[in-house]
Amino acid sequence: MGLIGSIIIGCLAGFCAGKLMKGGGFGFVMNLVLGLFGGLVGGWLFDQLNITWGGVLGQLGTAIVGSVAILWVASIIKK
Repeated sequence: MGLIGSIIIGCLAGFCAGKLMKGGGFGFVMNLVLGLFGGLVGGWLFDQLNITWGGVLGQLGTAIVGSVAILWVASIIKK
């Protein structure tokens, strides 16, 4: 998947993570930005756990998990 596809997946993951987190995260735009970084975090986390998901849905799932993790840590820091 190219750069634009990865950006789209990251933004979608940030949106989904914002909906999954209690309180809606940090707003629409910030959730999208955190979703982009969530893809990186999710990829690293799953690599450490030796978990692999294939295809676009796997990339989306990985990015959502990473985004939720980032939103969770950011919400702790925000308090």
